[in-house]
Amino acid sequence: MNIKSYVNLYELLGLDHSTREENRAFGLTHVMLKNKPIEQLLAWVEKYQDRLKKPLLSDTFSSYLYRVTFTLVVIAFVLGLVSGVALLSYHGHEPVNVIYFMAVAVFLPLLTMLLTLFAMLRASSAENVLIHLSPAFWMEKILGFLPGKVQEQIKGLKINPLLANWIIIKRSQIIVLFFSLGLLLALLGVIVTKDIAFAWSTTLHISPEVFHGFLQTIAFPWREFAPSAVPSLELIAQSQYFRLGDKLDEEMIAHASELGEWWKFLAFSTLFYAIFLRFVIFILASFGYNAAIKRSLLTLKGAIKLLREINEPIISTHADKNEKVFHSGEGHYSQIVNTLDASYDGIQGWAIPYDELLVLGERLKIIAPAHCEVGGANTLEEDTEIVFKSHGEILLFVKAWEPPTMDFVDYLSELTDKVDKVIVVPIGTAENHYEATHKEIDVWENKLTMLGDSKVWLKRSSAKVQSREALNAES
Repeated sequence: MNIKSYVNLYELLGLDHSTREENRAFGLTHVMLKNKPIEQLLAWVEKYQDRLKKPLLSDTFSSYLYRVTFTLVVIAFVLGLVSGVALLSYHGHEPVNVIYFMAVAVFLPLLTMLLTLFAMLRASSAENVLIHLSPAFWMEKILGFLPGKVQEQIKGLKINPLLANWIIIKRSQIIVLFFSLGLLLALLGVIVTKDIAFAWSTTLHISPEVFHGFLQTIAFPWREFAPSAVPSLELIAQSQYFRLGDKLDEEMIAHASELGEWWKFLAFSTLFYAIFLRFVIFILASFGYNAAIKRSLLTLKGAIKLLREINEPIISTHADKNEKVFHSGEGHYSQIVNTLDASYDGIQGWAIPYDELLVLGERLKIIAPAHCEVGGANTLEEDTEIVFKSHGEILLFVKAWEPPTMDFVDYLSELTDKVDKVIVVPIGTAENHYEATHKEIDVWENKLTMLGDSKVWLKRSSAKVQSREALNAES
């Protein structure tokens, strides 16, 4: 899951092209995702993503965000290299103070990670000072320098403050991680190319024994499996440096070859505190970022309405009684069905998609073990296979506004040879709640009258049947 899913849903909800029936059909064809709102929204985005104009806003936003982040990562890496070289600068006159390097490789990372954890706890707050102090926060400012059209597209995108904060938190960890990698690379590079003498010096009155205990604590993560990367008490005593005069202590000069052993401790300190722990924080930020995307998807305008349309049935009145049959007088089709049963052996639709058949069945509260689209784009072989598998009583939906064609008549003839009963149900458009007009149904009634097949029945509205009964009574 990434920011693209959020932006695509944001755009699709703004278009609002999907109908209530389409959304419910989606829910019926993705029943495995029921009670999983996030998965439903992501699957819905995947299905209707082709409705978005190219290039996608999500691609544009992600591309420029990546470029800005990459630029900051390169800058941070270079700064790490330069800082490392500066901290390890050695001209032979005085040793390199390990305290300075430890401040950047150990203490500064611990401080910033602590601030990051506090920022994570307050990520839901739009006014989060800790996040605004992050270098990644200024990515938004940099985006303001983008050229016209792209700039307007991105400015029009409204991101949930929670998600925006987590984007900054996550990307900040990437930037600082590369700064630490530059610092480590500088240490290794300088050690390989120069002969450096390390020492430690501080104004505080700290004895070698106390400093040794402090370093033992810092080296706790690796001191068991890499004891050589922990300075000994003897090395600490020999490398203590006092800035008195221009000359080094003679004892320090005598042990100059041993002073370089500090690099192992500095390398392990950088590797653990500045890189490993930062990577752990990055993993935590990634989890928080993914959770923020999920929460933000539900806060988008129209998302809750969409989920309701996907999961809630379309209510339509329907009597769960046996079919009422009306036999009209001469000149009218005699096999009329007034109301439908609660279940049939199959539901078929002439050039009506499978998804829409599911919605129709649910709307009319009709249960059937099979739903099949026939006619339309189907081949003759596909229709023949459906006829072969059909049995019992079949409910056949047809588009009321399209007069019956010879292809339909041929299919109906094949179907009646295989099943016991076919009920033809003319339907209107989804905008008219699938209600067909009496004039449209009359066209289908006339055609079925001409066929004269005893297995074919026609469903029409109760109002029309009652009016006919009244006319027959008067005559």
